[in-house]
Amino acid sequence: MVKRDELVAYVNELLQIARFRDYTPNGLQVEGRDEIRVLASAVTASYRAVEEAVAAGADTLLVHHGYFWQGEAAPLVGMKRRRLALLLENQLNLLAYHLPLDAHELYGNNVQLARVLGLPVGGCFGPEPGLTWFGELGQAMEGAEFAAHITRSLGREPLHIPAKDARPVRRIGWCTGAAQKFIVAAAEAGLDAYLTGEASEQNFHVAQEMNIHFFAAGHHATERYGVRALCDHLANRWQLQHQVIDIANPI
Repeated sequence: MVKRDELVAYVNELLQIARFRDYTPNGLQVEGRDEIRVLASAVTASYRAVEEAVAAGADTLLVHHGYFWQGEAAPLVGMKRRRLALLLENQLNLLAYHLPLDAHELYGNNVQLARVLGLPVGGCFGPEPGLTWFGELGQAMEGAEFAAHITRSLGREPLHIPAKDARPVRRIGWCTGAAQKFIVAAAEAGLDAYLTGEASEQNFHVAQEMNIHFFAAGHHATERYGVRALCDHLANRWQLQHQVIDIANPI
């Protein structure tokens, strides 16, 4: 068991949330019970995720995608009201960590995705240190071979736009989620391939014109691992139960 405020303070410091200019509040978003014995984790605080956390007897739900995003409508109506009502009725704490969880060098989404894919972490590249990472494979792979490796590892077939010269993949950059815009920085860094979650129309043309492989393996599929690793750490630290909530998402 751990007091809510102790756990929140620990995670806020661990992820160094004050370093980030984010477009959502990081940390405690909805206050519930004072004591935590059962911790649930999910990528997104959807209504179904909250339902499953309640059914599991959780005191806290910790997610990557929480609420109160910059630019969204403020009124608590419709879907937003239903989600918040379920949390409040069941005294369920909601903790959310966005960019700080992407960037953390032990429990972050990027490092954890690299672990799942067996990618060596060489360092960061581009304009967003901590968010855009790169590594060099021990043995080069053809683009289609690397796409098949992603499919086996994540259980999801990625979108693959081959480099114009179909070069082998050795030096690869990645950033989980909706980070498709960093393909330009990856190409400028001299990487052979760039991997992210989502794709935009222009990524096809950039990949062709800048001669770099582009892989989009799904926003959810690339961001399943950070929140799980973080909550496993918290559960071990305070002997909590940890319930993983993994709701399949094709996007």
